[in-house]
Formats: sequence, structure tokens, C-alpha cells
Amino acid sequence: MRVLIRYFFRTLRLLLTPVMLLAEKLSTPKAAVSRSAEAQAEVDRQCRSLALYQFRACPFCVKVRKEMARLDLSIARRDAQLDPEHRQALEAGGGRVKVPCLRIEQADGSVEWLYESDAINAWLRERFGTAEALGVNA
Repeated sequence: MRVLIRYFFRTLRLLLTPVMLLAEKLSTPKAAVSRSAEAQAEVDRQCRSLALYQFRACPFCVKVRKEMARLDLSIARRDAQLDPEHRQALEAGGGRVKVPCLRIEQADGSVEWLYESDAINAWLRERFGTAEALGVNA
């Protein structure tokens, strides 16, 4: 019976993955934040210290990717489902294989691992949501 249940959910996941990815593509917002070229360059520089560990079809990861698109952020995406190196890095650094997870490298070299889509989105909005948060006049 367990085997049947396992195969049922695997089949369901295989069928729903393309639907979820298409829905994400169709519903991802355009950048809602308008920045000057200098401010965008500063945002891009700050984003180099960030990495999103994700699964492609995870609905919570989709939620974070949509917020990244809305804020016009170019954060590196690391697939912890299909890439064993990223999965191992997530487990070693963050302590568990749970996505989404935002890896934040601080200026002093320390690393913070932020889990939960709502917490990640709140952190991104606070950090990059306005020009004032960057200390740049837009």
C-alpha cells in the first residue's frame, strides 16, 4: 500500500510541475520598483552576497521568486533539489534541507541562513523595497 501511495504522489508531482511553472511564468509581476541606474547598480552589487536555495516547483519558492521579480533583484538561484552540491551546501550551512532558504553573506564574512518564504520576502522588502532603504536618492 505504501508503494502505491508513493507512486501516486510522484505521478501527481510530475503532472503538476509543468502547470506550476507555467502559472509562475504567466503570473510573475514586472518590476514594481523604479530605481535610477546608480541605485540599480548598488542593488545588483548588494545582491551578489545573496543566494536563494530553492526547488523549482515549490510553491513557497515561487512566492519568493515573484517577490524578487517585483523588486527587480538579481539574486543567484541554487537548485537544492537537482544539484547535489547545492543540497549539501544548504544542509551544511543552514543545518537542514528546507526551501526556500536565503543565504546572506554579511560584510564581515559571516553567513546567515534565512528560512520561510514570508520571512525572506519581508527581509527583501525591508532591504530593497525603497530607495531610502538603500540610502540612495532615486
